[in-house]
Amino acid sequence: MATRSLNHVSIVAEHLEESVRFYEEVFGLERIPTPNFGHPVQWLRVGDLQLHIFERPEEARRYAHFALTVDDLVTVYEKARARGCLDGDTFTHFLVQLPNGNVQLYVRDPAGNLIEVDWPDIASLPAELQAQCVRLEDRYPQSDWNRQATLFLEPIGSRA
Repeated sequence: MATRSLNHVSIVAEHLEESVRFYEEVFGLERIPTPNFGHPVQWLRVGDLQLHIFERPEEARRYAHFALTVDDLVTVYEKARARGCLDGDTFTHFLVQLPNGNVQLYVRDPAGNLIEVDWPDIASLPAELQAQCVRLEDRYPQSDWNRQATLFLEPIGSRA
C-alpha cells in the first residue's frame, strides 16, 4: 500500500469570501466546483492540487486537515479501524461519499490531527465498505455546480 500524493490542504477563514479573494488576487488561484457541506466552503485549484478554505474559525483545530490520495483505501480503512482512529464526528461520519462518487475517509493521528484519505470512485470499493459511506447529498442539498466538484483534478496541460 502506498500513498500516491498530497491531495489538498484545508484551512480556516474568518470570512470566506475575503480569504478566497486573497488567494485569487495574490496567488492567481482559481475557484472550482465545491460540494455543499452545510457551511461556507470554497475549493481552489493550485496547479494539479487543491486548497480548500472553510469558514469555521471557532473550530479551526477540529476541522483543519490535509488530505492524502492512496492506492488502497480498503487497507488504510482496516488499519485505521484496528487502531481505533476513525473520526466519525468531525464531518458527521468517518466515510463520506461526495456527489460525484469520490470518497473521503477521516482519521486522526496520535496527536489529534485530522487526515482525510481520498478515493476516486465509490463503485470500486467492496459492497461492505460502500454500505458504510454516508452520502453528502443525503445530508445537504447539492446544486449542479456542487455535483461537478471532484477531488481529482486533471493536470492543467490536459485541459482543452
